[in-house]
Amino acid sequence: MKHISILVPETAVIEAVADPKYLFNAVNQFFLSSGKAALFQIELVGLQKEIKLENSSFSVHTNKLISEISKTDLILIPAISGNLEFAIEANKEFLPWIKQHYEAGAEVASLCIGAFLLASTGLLNGKKCSTHWIHANDFRIMFPLVELVDGSIITEENGIYSSGGANSYWNLLLYLAEKYTDRDTAILASKFFAIDIDRDNQSSFMMFKGQKDHEDFEIRQAQEFIEANFQQKISVDQLATQFAIGRRSFERRFKKATNNTIVEYMQRVKIEAAKRNFERSRKNINEVMYDVGYTDTKAFRTIFKKITGLTPIEYRNRYREKG
Repeated sequence: MKHISILVPETAVIEAVADPKYLFNAVNQFFLSSGKAALFQIELVGLQKEIKLENSSFSVHTNKLISEISKTDLILIPAISGNLEFAIEANKEFLPWIKQHYEAGAEVASLCIGAFLLASTGLLNGKKCSTHWIHANDFRIMFPLVELVDGSIITEENGIYSSGGANSYWNLLLYLAEKYTDRDTAILASKFFAIDIDRDNQSSFMMFKGQKDHEDFEIRQAQEFIEANFQQKISVDQLATQFAIGRRSFERRFKKATNNTIVEYMQRVKIEAAKRNFERSRKNINEVMYDVGYTDTKAFRTIFKKITGLTPIEYRNRYREKG
């Protein structure tokens, strides 16, 4: 059984505490209804037993204090509100605890403005992160070592996840539900909560959904071409010629629109496809490598680990469907 710690910080947004609990409890009920054992042990974890939120309009009673958690598999950091510097200071005791459990093997996910708490641990330094667009400038000033990306993107890197503003965290929760269970369970959850899962085939990539929220039509067409032909060997020159744009201009516009270089984007598309392949099939490493357009085992392994934090074998063993 996987242990999920939903943190209840001072100034937390109540919905961002209640919604993850509701979703993972619902997944447990799906399993129980089908005669299987519940998969998740879900606990609200805090610095004290009772936390009053939203000017004492709500009172949350935690299941455990952080000192009472010896091991956890997933830490969810909800959105916070109000003055962000005050919120970080009020919740600073969480920071070493989050870092300690991440280093012990736990995964960590921030919802919306919870990214400020996550970034305060230092775990995001040198990594990508998403948060609510309205606080983007504050985030960049406070955490210059973190690469902030489009606020509608869900990021995943080395077992650390983040989501953008407002209700986009539901997409991250569904993504985690699918990763820890299977595609059918995630679809059932999306229907139960009336949320568009937004991924109906392997050519849709959660990581890149928000990176088409720009006004550069030719670059969006190039993205769609890359995603539809990721198995093929595509060069930057080929793309620039196909879309009748000079190479330097094409590279500059692509980076500006997507926050990725063209090569980075193609690599991430291929690796996302490889991840789905490992999760849903019994194929071996070489079969998946060839399926997504790589022929060099060392290059595939290096890029896969750089993006996911795991080797292809580690990822396959951790996340592929059982049976």
